[in-house]
Amino acid sequence: MTAGTTVTAPDGTEVVLGEIGTRVLLKNSRVRVWEVSLQPGEAQGWHLHHNPYVVLCLSTSPCHMDWLDGSPARHLNETVGGSVYRPVSPVHMLTNDGDALYLNRLIEVLDLGEEASGDPYFVVSGVPAKSGFEQAGEIPAKVVVDEDDVRVQHVTPEAGESYTWHTGAYPALVVDLDLEHPDVTYLEPGESYTLPAKQERTSGFNLVELRYYSKPRT
Repeated sequence: MTAGTTVTAPDGTEVVLGEIGTRVLLKNSRVRVWEVSLQPGEAQGWHLHHNPYVVLCLSTSPCHMDWLDGSPARHLNETVGGSVYRPVSPVHMLTNDGDALYLNRLIEVLDLGEEASGDPYFVVSGVPAKSGFEQAGEIPAKVVVDEDDVRVQHVTPEAGESYTWHTGAYPALVVDLDLEHPDVTYLEPGESYTLPAKQERTSGFNLVELRYYSKPRT
């Protein structure tokens, strides 16, 4: 983490880097989960990512990303329940250009970045390779990120519905997108999680699978 570090822009301006999120919600040797919350017109400030990361949108508003090196700004208009997987990136800052709250969950994948703990991990024997739901039939789920390293599903149960999800042979996270109860749960390989039934239909859940842990690594 580089918060508090001073860097120099191409024009010679010195900039003190901030945190990559508003607050940390969960931290272990594999992941660090941040909340990023920006009110209309608010900017996150200059920061630097040392680890690949997954962004999960809970509340959307048009934003743009400026780059300290002077590269053209990137304009963002995310969808609630959507997700994106990003590599490490140069120093940048995020500004909320809209008139609504922008809120996300940012999951740093530590073992694929500069903050790898060095703790060994192995393919778990006796655990199915792939994740799956306990219930038979059609599940209201769609894949929103499908990369070799990370897979994210968005699940939107109707009011009163509940589903039990089993992880595969890799850790995973369940992110509740309900703004009243925006919980984040970390699951070990082979563990299960029952999505809580809601009295009203919400924005659902994101299921984040850290698939790279199932691969032999050197």
